[in-house]
Amino acid sequence: MELMFIEFLAPHRLWLLLLVPILAITYIALLDRRRKGRGRRNALALVLPQPRGWLRHVAVVAALLSLVSLTVAFAMPKQDVRVPRERATIVVVVDVSLSMQAEDVEPNRLAAAQDGARSFVESLPNQYNVGLVAFAGSATTLVEPTTEHGRVLSAINNLQLDRATAIGEGIYAALASLATVPPDPDDPGAVVPARIVLLSDGKTTVGRDPIMAAEDSKRQDVPVYTIAYGTQNGYTEINGRRERVPVEYEELERVAEASGGQAYRAASAGELKEVYEDIGSSVGYATESRQVTTRYAGLGLVFALVAAVGVASIAARWP
Repeated sequence: MELMFIEFLAPHRLWLLLLVPILAITYIALLDRRRKGRGRRNALALVLPQPRGWLRHVAVVAALLSLVSLTVAFAMPKQDVRVPRERATIVVVVDVSLSMQAEDVEPNRLAAAQDGARSFVESLPNQYNVGLVAFAGSATTLVEPTTEHGRVLSAINNLQLDRATAIGEGIYAALASLATVPPDPDDPGAVVPARIVLLSDGKTTVGRDPIMAAEDSKRQDVPVYTIAYGTQNGYTEINGRRERVPVEYEELERVAEASGGQAYRAASAGELKEVYEDIGSSVGYATESRQVTTRYAGLGLVFALVAAVGVASIAARWP
């Protein structure tokens, strides 16, 4: 049974909620009866405000809300909650082919990508392992996954451009680097959650098939988040010749789909940062179904306290 996206382990106990409208109707009826009785005794009671009468209503409403919250807690609710991953591993894979010098994104694609990648790494929890792979015609693991994020930031600053584009090689290099992550000493058999974040503007020109690499990544339960970076108006100048280098979306989208990841598009440095924030949120947290009885029990006690304070303040009884 679900109510407001809540699942209950003992939904039959929710029948107790029928007491709430019954009590509310009874209170209103008694209140109306009391007012009519006062009217018969003293007509002025209808026009003169009753001292602190609103406190009685607050106390009653709080009591009813307490009953609702405690009944929900009694039904043992479960909800999907986001919990931080303790030992996630992320490998950032950056395309450093010559097309990344295009200036359709200020100051150029690579510089903006470096800025976004730095912000992304800095936003990750300290206990995360983070690695860095750069690829052009071949792929190089610049930093094996490590909790020393300063090393990754330094390597990002020193990325250098080269010729050709080998997206598949970049993915395989990232997978190989993940094999170096030590097991959890408290649970050696546990699978450490891992993600590959791949930023590229181009289409594979050399190396192994990137779709095959993505499928191998999926078999290892490592989704690839791809970011197609740049615009359709990008160009570079090589040996005095201007060459158009429009961003290629289709291949990166197919890579993400084949790996079980997600594809993004970023046409500016600002959009790139938003993409990294979205990826960081999905990588950094897992959704788990957890019992949240104490949450509603605590809320019920708060309402009960408010009701008790209200009653004590006016030393009143229900009508």
